[in-house]
Amino acid sequence: MNPPRIVSVATAVPPRRYSQDEALRLAGYTQPAARRIFENSDIDYRHLFLEPSDRPGSETLGDLHRRYKEGAVLLARQAAERCLAQAGLAAREVDCILVCSCTGYLCPDLSTILVKEMGLRPCVQRGALLGLGCAGALPGLQRAYDHAVAYPDHRVLLIAVEICTAAYYKDETMETLVANAICADGAAACLVSCRAERSPQGPRGLQGPRSPQASGKSQASGNSPGPMLVGFASALDPDLQDLVGFEHREGRLRIILAAEIRDAGPALAQRALNELFASRGIERTDIAHWLLHPGGRKVIDRVQDTLGLSDDDVAVSRHILRNYGNMSSPTVLFVLHEALKRNAARPGDRGVLLALGPGLAAEAALLAW
Repeated sequence: MNPPRIVSVATAVPPRRYSQDEALRLAGYTQPAARRIFENSDIDYRHLFLEPSDRPGSETLGDLHRRYKEGAVLLARQAAERCLAQAGLAAREVDCILVCSCTGYLCPDLSTILVKEMGLRPCVQRGALLGLGCAGALPGLQRAYDHAVAYPDHRVLLIAVEICTAAYYKDETMETLVANAICADGAAACLVSCRAERSPQGPRGLQGPRSPQASGKSQASGNSPGPMLVGFASALDPDLQDLVGFEHREGRLRIILAAEIRDAGPALAQRALNELFASRGIERTDIAHWLLHPGGRKVIDRVQDTLGLSDDDVAVSRHILRNYGNMSSPTVLFVLHEALKRNAARPGDRGVLLALGPGLAAEAALLAW
């Protein structure tokens, strides 16, 4: 059996892009402290499922639910169809669809809705992962891996989608202000398969070996298979469950984003990596590509310092933060998508996907080209 691979990756965002100054005005903050937080976030732009005339915080619960359903269905479908197009596949060739989300609730769930929206086969297998927050794409990717191993002839489509503007909440606390300064909307999709498929368009990210005739430049192999999924690891600290997530207040979702996660998260990331590497005889220096979920500027800073990473190691994560903000679960897949577009990986390279989320949890996945 071939090992499970990521055959293709694609993303989708709402059509409206806002600068931080525009987002500040849209959010209705006027105090100088709010402006400083928005301006010092290392974010230039975010895509929001909002119109300039909207007034976040004044919507009814029905308004927020409609925003989630409309936005989640639209962006999930766009990301999924782009992912399949990259792989040269039709929707009816998908055998299992998994959806990860935490910013809204639908019944029937989003994976079932997408059966109709995308024209998936009525016998397609489905699954929903709810409430895993910013780290959710990696448990989702592991479930896709598990399904592909159990059914080696199946193609598994994983979608992570969040409409953070459907969970917009405003009060006088610093954590709510920070959340409103960094959170955004988006979706990402991955196709996972054990089949020996070479997609016509991607994912890119694999360069051929160097040759004496190449004059120091390698030739990109645009239809090379994507990275193998080698293994996964999780590290949870249940005593810190109250530090990050959502709570319900009068029927509305209010984000919990304690400042302590900046200090507690990196140690958990270290634990997850130790578990991921130890059983495989891998050292940190064996990792060529670090694909970190950009939870925020200070989170990236602390993880970088704790793991001893270079500025180049976290450059793609900072690029995604600057241009998209924190979209919760799909964000780490945006980092993967951008890294593959840059076409930097070579045969034999290893990479790590790493994300922090509610639990408090660190989730890691090992990739190999």
